[in-house]
Amino acid sequence: MMIDLLVGVLLITGAGFMLVAALGVWRMPDLLTRMHATTKAGVLGAGLILLGVAIHFFDTTVTVRVVAIVGFVMLTAPIAAHAIGRAGYFIGVPLWEGTIKDELKGRYDEAQHTLSSGPADQDKDAS
Repeated sequence: MMIDLLVGVLLITGAGFMLVAALGVWRMPDLLTRMHATTKAGVLGAGLILLGVAIHFFDTTVTVRVVAIVGFVMLTAPIAAHAIGRAGYFIGVPLWEGTIKDELKGRYDEAQHTLSSGPADQDKDAS
């Protein structure tokens, strides 16, 4: 009885975070904030749902699979979001007009597809 309640809470909470991720895609103003919302809430939601599955079945093979899946999602989701956000930035997807700071502005050479990392690279170019 208590296990069923715990599983239910985990599944509903995980589904709630997945809903927040979906709302983030719908409501956020630009690609970078959408990627942030979906990565954070999506990974947490999927992790909670899978934790509920592991507790419900209470089997070693299921638990090992859940741990592997959660680990894989936690490792790959931020990397994928970073790659998609970076690609979007470099092809010119516009930022939200409320964006305060753009640290990559002026550092990307579109002709050679290179990105300078900061003052050290700019000092080399000046000399």
